[in-house]
Amino acid sequence: MNLVLASGSASRKAILGAAGVPFAAIPADIDERGLTKTLLAGGTPADGIALELAEAKARSVALRHRGALVLGADQTLLLDREVIAKSADLVAARALLCRLRGRAHRLAGGMVLLRGDVVVWRHGDTARLAMRDFSDAFLDRYLAAEGESLLAAVGCYRLEGPGAQLFESIEGDYFSILGLSLQPLLAELRKQGVLAS
Repeated sequence: MNLVLASGSASRKAILGAAGVPFAAIPADIDERGLTKTLLAGGTPADGIALELAEAKARSVALRHRGALVLGADQTLLLDREVIAKSADLVAARALLCRLRGRAHRLAGGMVLLRGDVVVWRHGDTARLAMRDFSDAFLDRYLAAEGESLLAAVGCYRLEGPGAQLFESIEGDYFSILGLSLQPLLAELRKQGVLAS
């Protein structure tokens, strides 16, 4: 059985493709900001929002692809007790990176596998990332080099690219920071028959 990735994320597609996982990518159609606000208002812990969004994404795609094994994934950036949304433009990206500069934040990741309307697997994890106190000149060069591609990432950084230079320390699963906690996912895909065991 093949996998359907409920995402248009270039990073998630690259991770699965490089690992040799057969999959089709179909972006989910959900209102992430609206759902995040609803979850927070309903008392969902900030660390759990990524899992809830991942499940919502998987359900959105599973409704249109009955019987498929659908993977939903999401990340939320937590700065102190605040859940940070994706930046709308480069001005907002610069403001966010200025807020993160010299501080630590957490990146909570969630993955959910659905078959039909049944959750067959859930996985969540959290990484801790500390940004260095970089100069304004560095930030300007970084934003100019990366451009609007940064807007696809919740923290406005790609750890697999020049964004690695923003950090002084990182604790957590590298692949999870990129968008998918790969080793736990591969283990589950073997159990589900997507990959050879």
